[in-house]
Amino acid sequence: MKSLQNYTIVIRPDDNGTFVAYTPAIPGCHAWGQTPDEARTELVYVFEMIQEEYQEQGLMMPEDVKLVVANAS
Repeated sequence: MKSLQNYTIVIRPDDNGTFVAYTPAIPGCHAWGQTPDEARTELVYVFEMIQEEYQEQGLMMPEDVKLVVANAS
């Protein structure tokens, strides 16, 4: 069974001074918090709920995606 450690996680500041954490490979797997650590902790709970839904539906968790970070220039 996959764990959140098998996935790339992105944590970025949000417009309102909070932080958003998300897993690009898993639709809907995102959370926010007042700090990066809080957002990551919340993401763990969201991941666990999504993983349970996948198991109940007999689905395999998606494979991780490779991110490319680049400047637009």
